[in-house]
Amino acid sequence: MTTRDQITHLEACVSAQVLGQVAPIRHILLGLLANGHVLLESLPGLAKTRTVKALARHLDARMSRIQFTPDLLPSDITGGEILQQTEHGNQVRFQAGPLFGNVILADEINRAPAKVQAALLEAMEERQITVAGQTHAMPGLFMVLATQNPIEQEGTYPLPEAQMDRFLMKLLIQYPRVEDETQVLRLVRGEEQRQQGGAAAEAVEPLPQEVVFAARREVGGVHVSEAIDRYLIDLINATRRPADYDADLARWIRVGASPRGGISLDRVARAHAWLEGNDFVSPDDVRAVVHPVLRHRLLLSYDAVADGVGADQVIDRLLDSVAIPA
Repeated sequence: MTTRDQITHLEACVSAQVLGQVAPIRHILLGLLANGHVLLESLPGLAKTRTVKALARHLDARMSRIQFTPDLLPSDITGGEILQQTEHGNQVRFQAGPLFGNVILADEINRAPAKVQAALLEAMEERQITVAGQTHAMPGLFMVLATQNPIEQEGTYPLPEAQMDRFLMKLLIQYPRVEDETQVLRLVRGEEQRQQGGAAAEAVEPLPQEVVFAARREVGGVHVSEAIDRYLIDLINATRRPADYDADLARWIRVGASPRGGISLDRVARAHAWLEGNDFVSPDDVRAVVHPVLRHRLLLSYDAVADGVGADQVIDRLLDSVAIPA
């Protein structure tokens, strides 16, 4: 099997465990290939945790689940120095926290206080943490999949714009179709029956991490033409100077995307092209991923709220306003 075939097989395995969420699973894999972090937002019970567990189960990776609460301390996730007795006497050693995993489920991240969010911010961006003046590098495969509930605001700390910008993509998980939800009932019922019957869990051959690293190297070799580069930059600049493109956009957008948004769009578009079996990026690859990459990087105005316009609708208008390269 080629590297692409193995990644496609990983996608199929996760999709078999999480029914009705094809697009979010594809985007999570794109985040894995692009070496970025993903923010998952949905109402409760839409399989966010199950998706992350399924990914970690079929990948040779150590998963850590961190349940964020308002009383959490930075050391609770990063770890800290502890006094240990050794044959050479008492020594202070660093004990790594749950953040030192490969696939990190940051559950209800918006319940974490500012100091904890700041500690997570360093790990996400710098791929390291600093404790007592010492720097500790994160594993080579390190991906944060954070979840948040959009309707529950009591006891939460909204993520600052700086941290939102650190996420490669923001995914909005919707209710499954009726047909898929019927299959979900049967899938869960079958799992419960096997557990009650004492049946052994199905053996899974996890995908080695080296396959992910090899896939990332191939994604890095995907060709991006000057015309596509210009299209990427035009889309980003349209969020900053919307009046040059559309009067409604000028009313709706208060703050546009940062340069990190353009970099992220380039990385995810290359990953999408590679996963589709192409060795170059087309405008369709850019348009296929622009919503999850940019929706959390736009600050909308009160006019947009009054008009009932969301970030995805603004991006739709951007795509209609910015010329596609020939």
